[in-house]
Amino acid sequence: MSRFFFLLVFVHFLAAATAQSSKDRAVLDAEQARFDAMTRRDTQYLKKVLSDDLIYVHSNSLTESKQQHLHAISTGKIIYEKMTREANTVVRRYGKTALTNGIVGVKGQLNGTAFDIRIRYAATYRKKHHQWNLVNWQSTRMN
Repeated sequence: MSRFFFLLVFVHFLAAATAQSSKDRAVLDAEQARFDAMTRRDTQYLKKVLSDDLIYVHSNSLTESKQQHLHAISTGKIIYEKMTREANTVVRRYGKTALTNGIVGVKGQLNGTAFDIRIRYAATYRKKHHQWNLVNWQSTRMN
């Protein structure tokens, strides 16, 4: 009887861990899709996944609203050529809110000047209409 109980408890915890990781994976997939859209300059997609009240703080402290961020991407003021997220990104979910903390390598151009940096970031997402929308982005340049 105790073996059966142990097995039942083990299966329950295994199922819970798998379910949690798939929910975390959904947040990370949404984040990666946003990174990919930024490198493609796909502002139509970004309009759907950026919250209307977005606050986007770049690693150089430049702060943008959703409209300003989309404008910078669409006009080529900022060009994201490559965004590579490292594997150690942490996801924490609180209902329809998710926080991610990680490191991403970013290569691109700002006002025609090339950059290739590594940044540590914190992002806040809100789930709305079955979609994770970016509400806040804050990044810090790493040496």
